[in-house]
Amino acid sequence: MAVRMELSRILIRELNDFQLIELREVLDDEQTGPIRDASPEEAQEMLADDEAMLGRSFPIVIGLPEAQAIERRLNNIPVKRPQTHDLLQSVIEHLGANLESVSITDLSDGTFYATLDIRREDGEVIHIDSRPSDAIALGIAANVPIFVEEHVLEAALEDQA
Repeated sequence: MAVRMELSRILIRELNDFQLIELREVLDDEQTGPIRDASPEEAQEMLADDEAMLGRSFPIVIGLPEAQAIERRLNNIPVKRPQTHDLLQSVIEHLGANLESVSITDLSDGTFYATLDIRREDGEVIHIDSRPSDAIALGIAANVPIFVEEHVLEAALEDQA
């Protein structure tokens, strides 16, 4: 089963060859209702007492260019010429398809694997292999959900411990 996640943090330090992004579980209304209905002080106390109310989260190490592409897309910063992620998004659209979601599908030897989940004009959904950082950069721009397979989330949390 896939778990819905969102990009919760991006850490860019240009002195490093690698950067970190963090994905956090998206909780449903039943899980977040008590916080939503509480006063700001009560909500803060509830979150301090129970980190599980924030949802599970884990980091992914990515390269600086991918981190910059994600940050640019998060902040709607225009560029003069299309970058690689812009090109791919344009190709998908011009072929009459739509990016429906991004899926983190596996974790092996510390490396995450992902797919772009694309719906063709005929309704068929195809899954195209992708690096998670590229998939997330595209997904942020298209405002599509990010899913992580439960076994990947469990393995990532186990690696953190």
